[in-house]
Amino acid sequence: MDSHSPDAERLLTPSEVAAMFRVVPKTVTRWAQAGKISSIRTLGGHRRFREAEVRRLLAEGFGHDDESRAS
Repeated sequence: MDSHSPDAERLLTPSEVAAMFRVVPKTVTRWAQAGKISSIRTLGGHRRFREAEVRRLLAEGFGHDDESRAS
């Protein structure tokens, strides 16, 4: 699958996901480590998140509890 094809799934960085949930990037990393959100590792070891899953979690209200808030 070509990365420029319309079927290619967009991957988001931890910073992009954090901005969507209004938390710090470290919180997104903790969610991934806890298995609350799935991530893909790049060849360089960086985490990427599927945009479709992130948008679904946002629509479901994920991340609005006290535990996920950055202090």
